[in-house]
Amino acid sequence: MEAQTLLALPVVLALELADGQPAPRLTFNRDEAAELAQFVAADLQALVPLVDQARLALAGALFDQVELLRPGFPVWATLDELARRVPRGHIENVVAFGSHDGHMPAQPLEPSPPFADGPMRLLPLSLLAPEALAEALSEQLEVQLVGRGEAGALTADWLMRTLGIRLEHVRYLSRNDLLALTCVQYEHVNLAALWSLLEAALLTPYRDESAVTARGLSLRYAGGKVYVQSPSRWLTDQPYDAGTDQAPRRHALAGIVFELRQYAALLDAHQLPIRLQSAMDHADDLAGRGYLLETLAALETGYESPALFAHEAPGLGVVAITVAQRVEGGQARALAHGYPLQPQALGSLLTVLADRYGIAAELHALGRIVFDEAGALGAPAAAVH
Repeated sequence: MEAQTLLALPVVLALELADGQPAPRLTFNRDEAAELAQFVAADLQALVPLVDQARLALAGALFDQVELLRPGFPVWATLDELARRVPRGHIENVVAFGSHDGHMPAQPLEPSPPFADGPMRLLPLSLLAPEALAEALSEQLEVQLVGRGEAGALTADWLMRTLGIRLEHVRYLSRNDLLALTCVQYEHVNLAALWSLLEAALLTPYRDESAVTARGLSLRYAGGKVYVQSPSRWLTDQPYDAGTDQAPRRHALAGIVFELRQYAALLDAHQLPIRLQSAMDHADDLAGRGYLLETLAALETGYESPALFAHEAPGLGVVAITVAQRVEGGQARALAHGYPLQPQALGSLLTVLADRYGIAAELHALGRIVFDEAGALGAPAAAVH
């Protein structure tokens, strides 16, 4: 048992890879992690002498920032939990966790290969400090790391020799520094709205947050999920003139779907579930399977079975699937829209729609985005063969 409460101060060692080359591996074994921890401890004590009064914990694993910046900060939470189990004073108050037989001691400390190609790799550290020391140590870390946080020559040399790669920079950052860096990166690529939601999920998960994307799609964070306006709902809010060329309208909707796919991929990487705003109260919303599905109307009896129509856009492929049923006068009545967020999800989406409506998973390709007489996402009035 700890004689006093220890507060965790999260830090990261950032490795900027030279020439965009990927790291040849993502973890260090136990002996390597222990050796690296001694270099890191010396660096941090030279920058902030108060570090000597805290326990340093190091995870011998290299992550992408999307893996570290997830609700609850699971990588740091796991590192802290493991470090607290080690008796104080053990290994000179420096503890490192590396891989054994190819596996880290806990699943959250396992880097994910799909995120291994980024130009920066991040090694998580934690300083467990007595409550009376934590505030002063935290303040000094924030000041010293941002200004003087370059790793020592011995640390950088060890990393390059052990990994067998060249590094442009190796520096220490506080977690707040990492948050600020990520904010700048997302804002630079027109994803400021995403950062607003992510920041809320990370720092104030109990508070709702609303945002609007650069293209005008509304988003809301609430209860650990991100609710997005469906492209069809966005479309109905746009001015419509049936007598004009609809190419700009098609282009705008394709742009919204492209942006939605960007957001969905990044939110998934940060492990933030995405849902449709129109499906907030419906258990049948199937986000998380690579697509979004919204139900518009119930199936009408006495008419022919519905069919599946694929709206397509250059460079994006299928942007939406409309389930439509022909009713009086041969008019097509939209029952549902599905939005594949990744190419491999199209087959699953077709299967779900076919099962739901009791029809064959036969997709009628429209070759473009088709609108109904009101300018909404629709289907052709005449049969498609």
